[in-house]
Amino acid sequence: MISRSGLRTAALGIAIALLIFGSREAAAAQRQAGVTYTTVPGETALRGKPSGRLLVMVWYPAPAHTPVRPIALGPPADPYFLEGQAAQNAPLANLPARMPLIVVSHGSGGTAMDLAWLCAGLAARGYMVAAVDHPGNNALEPPTVAGNTVWWMRARDLSNVIDGVLAIPRFGARVDRARIGAAGISLGGYTVLAIAGARSDPRLLDPYCAHKPKTPVCDGDATPDIPRLRAQARALAITDRGYRAAVAANRDLHRDQRVKAVFSIEPAEGPAIIPASLAAIDIPVALVDGLDDRILPVMDNVIPDVLALPHAQLTLFSKPAGHYSFLINCTPAGQRKYAAVCRDAGPQRIALHRDALNLAASFFARTLGTPQ
Repeated sequence: MISRSGLRTAALGIAIALLIFGSREAAAAQRQAGVTYTTVPGETALRGKPSGRLLVMVWYPAPAHTPVRPIALGPPADPYFLEGQAAQNAPLANLPARMPLIVVSHGSGGTAMDLAWLCAGLAARGYMVAAVDHPGNNALEPPTVAGNTVWWMRARDLSNVIDGVLAIPRFGARVDRARIGAAGISLGGYTVLAIAGARSDPRLLDPYCAHKPKTPVCDGDATPDIPRLRAQARALAITDRGYRAAVAANRDLHRDQRVKAVFSIEPAEGPAIIPASLAAIDIPVALVDGLDDRILPVMDNVIPDVLALPHAQLTLFSKPAGHYSFLINCTPAGQRKYAAVCRDAGPQRIALHRDALNLAASFFARTLGTPQ
């Protein structure tokens, strides 16, 4: 872990202490992880989902001897992703009587299942965890221009998830409302910074993209389901008043004062974040990344973030930890179908997740208090 002050005195890219994944054992869980699906009210119409409901996976501690099944994603007979175990629709464990709540945000085009290893791991340690599928920007629904470009609305999704979970008697009665945190990956890593107070301006990408036009965040063809995304966004801003208003809110503050700590994995949109907004964040922030991240280069994203944040710690994992290393582990079928995403799949990815889970559990125990 590297403090902000430590980074200022280090030779960046050289004198940074690295965490070699697989180096530590995870703490033994005292409970099983339970999981269930629910929906909560949210602002979804602009991003192509007229129902006005956000789909949420709620993870929570279940009794120790509850039967569990593997956590899998894909065809039931031959899933593409498989890691960990959980009990679907299980009862909540009696203890802790009140528990911290962690809201979780996936990356662009991902799903709430992407961080299942983190959600289940925290749930087994006594946390309630609520992971949302962001409208118009997930793998379960058609992508939309608004879902892929008005990324600051994702922070409002997390606030709506907090409201919704607290309003469900089964869950709300068990949450300690003074102990709420957030975790996210990639664009979700930006999302949790936004709910902590970060603000962004897409126009700040222009000078960055002029120098690095083929970086995925700049490449207009990097979102294959929406060709020429940035050009389409400019056109939509001319023709759609609702979209134009949402774009105008990009510099707004989306801070949710209920969130007391955030755990951000390989945060996106670094060049678009307003540095002064990071400097104003007054809650603890943990940043995690892999040195082999070729999608969101470390020196362009997480390093500027940690330099601007006043209360941040940074952990960098050594190669071959890359952008997709923090996603749920791939099966052989997944490696065949999603070669780029699964290139480091197997025991080394599981070891990386074990270490990252330990970091998250330690961070939230320190900042929110250890679940009883």
